[in-house]
Amino acid sequence: MKIQESAENYLETILMLGQKKGNVRSIDIAHELEYKKPSVSVAMKNLRENGYIRVDDSGFITLTDAGRQIAETMYERHLLLSRWLMELGVNEKTAVEDACKMEHVISKESFEAIKNHLRQ
Repeated sequence: MKIQESAENYLETILMLGQKKGNVRSIDIAHELEYKKPSVSVAMKNLRENGYIRVDDSGFITLTDAGRQIAETMYERHLLLSRWLMELGVNEKTAVEDACKMEHVISKESFEAIKNHLRQ
């Protein structure tokens, strides 16, 4: 199932924050993405209702298997595309920004072809 780019960004952010901090709350996501807390709360409600995250009684957010799969896919794409662009001579800031856009629209086939090419 295809989800919106914003949802993919939230899931990827939850994954990254979880790796850094261990526990993730809505306020952590708001700070990381520089969004207002109410916007993040609405997004978390939608992600929870669609089965991508769980929120415990303490407000800690964890990814479900479905959410983790999407987050890991986006994160892998982000890392590989950023690195590839920098190897091509793009400055880091631009490479990271462009990779963030590309990771959501590139087809699985094209991404796999780039990944295979870089392994050679």
